[in-house]
Amino acid sequence: MSELNWWVQQGDCLDVLPTLPDNSVDLILTDPPYFKVKGDAWDRQWETPTLFLKWLDRVLEQFARVLRPNGSLYLFVSPKMAARVEVLIGERFEVLSSIVWKKGDINGNGQHSKHHKEGLRTFASQTERIIFAEHRGSDNIAKGEAGYEAKCDQLRGFLFEPLRKYLDDERKAAGLNKIAINVACGFSASPGGMASRHYFSQSQWWLPTPEHYAAMQVLAPQHFRREYEDLRREYEEKRVIFETERQQFDTIRRPFAVTAAVPYTDVWDFPTVSHYPGKHPCEKPQALLRHIVAASSRPGAVVLDAFFGSGAVGEAALALGRSCLGIELSEEWAEKSQQRCAGTVTGSGLSGSLTAGAKPKARRKRKTATISAHELADAAGVPGHDAAAHHADHGLPEHEQPAAGLPAQRAEGEPSAPGAGGAVDAWEQHVAGREAPGIDH
Repeated sequence: MSELNWWVQQGDCLDVLPTLPDNSVDLILTDPPYFKVKGDAWDRQWETPTLFLKWLDRVLEQFARVLRPNGSLYLFVSPKMAARVEVLIGERFEVLSSIVWKKGDINGNGQHSKHHKEGLRTFASQTERIIFAEHRGSDNIAKGEAGYEAKCDQLRGFLFEPLRKYLDDERKAAGLNKIAINVACGFSASPGGMASRHYFSQSQWWLPTPEHYAAMQVLAPQHFRREYEDLRREYEEKRVIFETERQQFDTIRRPFAVTAAVPYTDVWDFPTVSHYPGKHPCEKPQALLRHIVAASSRPGAVVLDAFFGSGAVGEAALALGRSCLGIELSEEWAEKSQQRCAGTVTGSGLSGSLTAGAKPKARRKRKTATISAHELADAAGVPGHDAAAHHADHGLPEHEQPAAGLPAQRAEGEPSAPGAGGAVDAWEQHVAGREAPGIDH
């Protein structure tokens, strides 16, 4: 991606989300209110869990609309509400995992260690949940309606058929049945042996190993006369073509790149963010956020956080070569998150400039803007992705603190500056040259 794009829109997410085009984001990574966990007013605006869930369902309705067919949703939730929220998400999405985040500081100590254990009358909570979901049936769409498996099988058959046919024709000319070759290669004496299933069949064909090809030559000295190196060279040339085409097919599927080198189970150990002056009360660690971004999006993707807070998701997305759209209710935190995103893009570093006594730069009154879905729907899309670069995406930052460098603000009537937190104008500039929305990107 030649340019890192980011937007921060201050406002209520239920006012901003409806203005976004359908199918316009690749990954939703967000941390909504937990319901009466924090003492802040924004977490205590609902009298009952039922009213909270009714509000959250309105948010999920918008998430389902703006998330691309092969997109992913990660939503943080409190242990107390996790079961009910997971059921609610399951009404609109296919829940893939309920991830358990085991919390603690860098020394492994968490808030649970500070409780008066005997007075709890329940087990102390040391975890949070992260609900991971996709559109219902999205992988079946990629495999079936988009013809993923059929295309791969067709391409494999087309490319490797000459090699398979050579082997099978030589077998038939020598008067050998497949069971005899199974035995010669050291497999079971049955029609379902390895050689039967893979060396001569059009489905799941493999090139024989040098040892197995030599066994065939011994079994039929007047046949199988091509040199193995000649077969291998032809196979490698065709395999390169096949892999290139298969990667193009893979772009229609939901991205998911996790290896044994990173957390790959549904229980995660990531230290919480250490206290620093001006820290957001709900800030999530960069290591955790970057793990999600790297696993479930491709370079160039658009990441949405509808509860942007300090902009931690924005930093993670931008640092890994994704674009980011943040929505934040608080004007103060919207300004601070702009600082953080600007610092990530410009490389000014995470200097911890957002001290407790710091105040946002003064700015002229600015009219709240909205994004016209009608004007942007035909233009929204995601640029081409470099899947190979995805495996190098698990780098971690040196610090967890917000960035310095508040981007210039635009008063009403002034021209916008790229990446200046002018969400609507930046979004319009970004989508103007992109492909039409759809799964094939």
